[in-house]
Amino acid sequence: MDRNRRFIIGASIIVVAVAYLVYTGIRETSVYYFTIDEFLAERAAMAEEDVRVAGRVGADSIDWNAKTLDLHFELAEFDGGESVPVAYNGILPDMFAEGRDVIVEGNFTAGTLEAHTLLTSCPSKYEAEIPES
Repeated sequence: MDRNRRFIIGASIIVVAVAYLVYTGIRETSVYYFTIDEFLAERAAMAEEDVRVAGRVGADSIDWNAKTLDLHFELAEFDGGESVPVAYNGILPDMFAEGRDVIVEGNFTAGTLEAHTLLTSCPSKYEAEIPES
């Protein structure tokens, strides 16, 4: 009986430890981001805070200086409506272009989103080729 009790206690400790590691791993890697619409509605409350915002690179808004690695652009709503200026210093992501969906992580200060991370998504809309009749 004593041997079975030790086995059950040991197995329980292992299960609890694995469950804890899975929980903390998921919690640390899952980060919520605001859509640009949500951010624009609440931007006054988010002043001086780190935020993660998803939007679209505004048309004719990209100002890139390759020597200083400074990038300025407008993060626009998905329907092309209102936008917020973004300032970023770093390597320009390969897929960065006008009209591309991006996620910007940074601090919203003085009306500008000062980005420290810029993530782009690759185009995932593929259409099947229409066979000729």
